[in-house]
Amino acid sequence: MALRQDTRGAWGGWTLGLAALFASAAAIAAPGQPVADKKPVVENFFGTTVTDDYRWMEDAKSPDFQAYMKAQADYTNAALAKIPGRAELEKRIVALDNASVKVIGVIQVGDAYFYRKSAPGAANFSLVVRQGAKGKDKVLVDPTKLSTDGKHVSIDHFQPSLDGKYVAYGLSEGGSEQSVLHIMDVATGKDLDETIDRTNFASVSWLPDGKAFFYNRLKKLGPNDPGTEKEKDSRAYLHVVGTDPENDKPVLGTGLNTGLKIDPIAFPSIVVTPGSDYALGLVVNGVQNEIGLYEAPLVKVTDGNTPWVKVALPDDEVTNAALHGHDLFLLSHKGAPRFKILKTDIRKPDLAQAETVVPTGTVVIANIATAADALYVQDMDGGPSRLRRLPYDTGKVQDMPLPYDGATVDGLSADTRTPGALFSVEGWVHSQAWVTYDPKDSKIVDTGLLAPSPVDTKGYVGEELKVKSADGTEVPLSIVRQKNAKPDGKHPTLIWGYGAYGISETPVFAPRWFPLMEHGGIWAICHVRGGGEYGEDWHQAGKKATKPNSWADLIACAQYLVDKGWATPATLAIDGGSAGGILVGGAMNARPDLFRVVIDEVGVSNALRGEFSENGPPNVPEFGSVATEDGFKGLLAMDAMHNVKPGTPYPAVLLTTGINDPRVPSYESAKMAATLQAASTSGRPILLRVDYDAGHGIGSTRIQRNKELADKFAFMFWQMGLKAYQPKAK
Repeated sequence: MALRQDTRGAWGGWTLGLAALFASAAAIAAPGQPVADKKPVVENFFGTTVTDDYRWMEDAKSPDFQAYMKAQADYTNAALAKIPGRAELEKRIVALDNASVKVIGVIQVGDAYFYRKSAPGAANFSLVVRQGAKGKDKVLVDPTKLSTDGKHVSIDHFQPSLDGKYVAYGLSEGGSEQSVLHIMDVATGKDLDETIDRTNFASVSWLPDGKAFFYNRLKKLGPNDPGTEKEKDSRAYLHVVGTDPENDKPVLGTGLNTGLKIDPIAFPSIVVTPGSDYALGLVVNGVQNEIGLYEAPLVKVTDGNTPWVKVALPDDEVTNAALHGHDLFLLSHKGAPRFKILKTDIRKPDLAQAETVVPTGTVVIANIATAADALYVQDMDGGPSRLRRLPYDTGKVQDMPLPYDGATVDGLSADTRTPGALFSVEGWVHSQAWVTYDPKDSKIVDTGLLAPSPVDTKGYVGEELKVKSADGTEVPLSIVRQKNAKPDGKHPTLIWGYGAYGISETPVFAPRWFPLMEHGGIWAICHVRGGGEYGEDWHQAGKKATKPNSWADLIACAQYLVDKGWATPATLAIDGGSAGGILVGGAMNARPDLFRVVIDEVGVSNALRGEFSENGPPNVPEFGSVATEDGFKGLLAMDAMHNVKPGTPYPAVLLTTGINDPRVPSYESAKMAATLQAASTSGRPILLRVDYDAGHGIGSTRIQRNKELADKFAFMFWQMGLKAYQPKAK
């Protein structure tokens, strides 16, 4: 097993002749778009004056802001509803999405498989268990039956006990991610009496006897505490099943453990490994990838006096760890930007004397997991995955061929009590499968947990290319298109990008997106700097002061598609979400002439104000702080709102937000919309889409996701002039 697992959600026709697709984009009459009041707030940072016209929107509970958001939402909903073809487009998206079962987060306990599953037509993921890969699913939690007061409920996380008797799981309402932890007896399907709130980052790890578990809990705020305190000073606790959680003892965190310096923005958690008599204490400073790591005998992890011993601090640049017996394997990028694997003895950990068991190489080491037979190693090369294993008995690395080139490996897991590994594979045109590797015959075998998708992909191709950015750096570009598409400049083209936190964009099977290609479109993914496609150097090259490299890369990918004849500025859109809002906002401000459409989903648009929101302090390690001059300069450069230039003909822009967003507050999208609406001279729409039963998208239902995708594609097709999406002339 490993301490940290990547989790990501996959996003997400009738073929028309291209000659019939394009016409001039007509305006949809939707008078009455609200105009935001300007109430300037002027600040001076290190000699630079910054004026914020819409600071008043940050009071999200004020009647003025709520009225403004409602008016924007009504205007946008009316405009999108008037796009001809939108309703049929949504039907097609739903049909493709419902054709496939979705399975995520598989955890194997003996012969039992626990996972989240969304069956065809299901509104949301349920938690199920299956005895044996060929057994029948038993639904443990169906959140669609738990909705109250018009708010949907979603499963945030789950973790079965090591014997499979219990499962701890978190629920939240309305996409808020404000998780409440429950404990279920798997055999009876009944919840125990106790629940634990403030478990947004629970990281549950069960003790071997299944009678208790460790978890992270946020502190309880007082009535006068500012929102920026919400995610500070969380602690790891020990909970004994059947007892009152309010009596749980903290075992790791700020103000505990004499001799340990733990940052207030850290999220501490405890990890128990089957078969080991040691516990690992994991301390993650906000969104920083480099961790603090400690060890202690498991029997002594009982309270705030646990005798923790340091293994690594963030300066040691360790990002993951996995334990087998007394061998502690560490993933580190210190002196190895594409990572290396070290080994030390958990009883006397010593990084200075640690053995390098897998040296750095040409590919990025992305993940590790320990089984009974070997250390399993997941690599990445610009996006697609590779797999290797390091048998304990030989110490010689072996390659593990995947079913096809360009595959993504996800959910890699192993159990130190049994040999082999469990993981999923998928690709741009290959549906996801959950498979196991059996070292006895060196074969990868489909578990059968997930039937192949019936969606026909024979007419599509996924390509991996390289594009030169402005400074000569080669940037990976993935393209998904119809096999018979010709570079005639007539393809509605959508480029997705992200580029933050060292997170990589990897091949994903997303039938919901196929209507784009059914309309002759191109789906492109630009793997910009700031992500992790080429390791820590790639991440650092798009972070803080170097963040402009991210949108320079996106612009280069867009220009490449134009130069090669796949698109023109009239058929080109860019799309980014969350931290990707910095990316698309920067590209739009730098080259408003290059794009017809910009889609900014729950995006960071006002980076200068980020650290003053609830989720702001944990993000300072990635983006910086206005408290320093260098930090201010970096944030000002990446603040899309403050770089909007009045009198500029901007592209059509669709901004989206969920009113319950705990990560990027809705006022960021609102301020960006108001700024663009006041500045743009193109006459093209600047729309703000508001979902009142959503947050950052993490807990959105399939229905919500499909409606939003239909709005996105319809808006794009309308503005690009596709004939079927133009309103009739009055």
